[in-house]
Amino acid sequence: MPFWGLQKQLGVDVDSFLLRQSMPQPHGQAAVCHAFEREWVECGHGLGQTRARRECQLEYEDFMECMKRTKLTQRLRTILEQRDRMIKQGKYTPPEHHMGKEEPRP
Repeated sequence: MPFWGLQKQLGVDVDSFLLRQSMPQPHGQAAVCHAFEREWVECGHGLGQTRARRECQLEYEDFMECMKRTKLTQRLRTILEQRDRMIKQGKYTPPEHHMGKEEPRP
């Protein structure tokens, strides 16, 4: 433990992203990824660090996906690229309300 709480003095919280799911939530409701974090912690409890990394890899990947949404953004990017490709080929025409050509509302 350091003598000075440098993060606290500077107002920077570097490691909070790993702890924010376990922290008390504002209205007493569970955080979004709390279930995934709990599975990961329960899987690795009592195991050594090396063994937990090997045996709890799936739980950790699920937890990180819930936190960062990397697979979701990659899938969305692929869908949008395919849509743009189909528009260029003339196989797909987006609806008018997606193109901003609808009548203005009162």
